[in-house]
Amino acid sequence: MEVSAEMVKQLREQTGAGIMDCKKALQENNGDFAKATEYLRKKGIVAAQKRSTRETGEGIIDAYIHPGSRLGVLIEVNCETDFVANTSEFRRFVRDMAMQVAASNPLVISREQLAPEIIEREMEIYRTQAKESGKPDHVVEKIVQGKVEKFYQDVCLLEQSYIRDPEKTVQDVLTE
Repeated sequence: MEVSAEMVKQLREQTGAGIMDCKKALQENNGDFAKATEYLRKKGIVAAQKRSTRETGEGIIDAYIHPGSRLGVLIEVNCETDFVANTSEFRRFVRDMAMQVAASNPLVISREQLAPEIIEREMEIYRTQAKESGKPDHVVEKIVQGKVEKFYQDVCLLEQSYIRDPEKTVQDVLTE
């Protein structure tokens, strides 16, 4: 089933989940809003959105300068309480995030922040590559979707492999 932008918008308004999360939920549930909402709840996306609206008035700012002083990162990570901000675990996490940004150079924090023009441009490039390789049309779209997912993993901080544990994404570490 084709998922329209209007359907994604409606689900997003109901759940507060991100655009791509809503689109994926609708695609995997053949446009059924009830099942898509349940899918998002199971994935914890709706609950995470509710938590994200809490005020985060505390946090720390850290700077990471790569050896040789050729690269630097200034990062701010917020939390809800000063108790958390003062823990060594939180400070280590902030330092790790600064090193993550220095090592991987993400364009955005989450896929929702990517401009639609960038995504369309990448999809067109991948579509052209797949067609030129002689793949059938029904396979081309699957190839394009796979390459777009890989693109997200390269340019979106939350979807990148975590430098301290490549089996996890940055989002997984944040959720812990």
